[in-house]
Amino acid sequence: MLSRLFAPKVKVSAHCDLPCGVYDPAQARIEAESVKAIQEKYQANDDPHYRARATVIKEQRAELAKHHVSVLWSDYFKPPHFEKYPELHQLVNDTLKALSTAKGSTDPKTGQDALDHIAQIDKIFWETKKG
Repeated sequence: MLSRLFAPKVKVSAHCDLPCGVYDPAQARIEAESVKAIQEKYQANDDPHYRARATVIKEQRAELAKHHVSVLWSDYFKPPHFEKYPELHQLVNDTLKALSTAKGSTDPKTGQDALDHIAQIDKIFWETKKG
C-alpha cells in the first residue's frame, strides 16, 4: 500500500538537466574571445606586471571556456546528436585541446583557433535546437 502511495504518478523525461534554454555555446565563445583579446593586449604591452596579470586572467578564461564546452558535451549533447553528427566527439576533443593550447600561449592565433572550433560546435548546437 505504501509503495502505491509513494509511486510516481507521472513519468517524465527531459533532454537536459533543466528545461532547454540553459545551455548555449555563447558562454564558451565569450570566454574564448576574452582569451584572444588578452593575448592581443599581452603582445602590445611590455610591462612585466601587466603581462603577468594578463597571463593569469587568460588562463582562467581559457579554463572557463573549457568548462562550458565540456558541459555541452556531457550534459546537452545526447546519443541522437552523436548519431547525426558523428564528428562531434572529435570536434569537442579538438576544441578542448585548442583551448588548452590557447591557455598556454600568448599568440592570438591560438585564441582564434579555439574560437574557430567553438564556432563549429555552435553551428551543430543550433542545428540540434531546430529539431
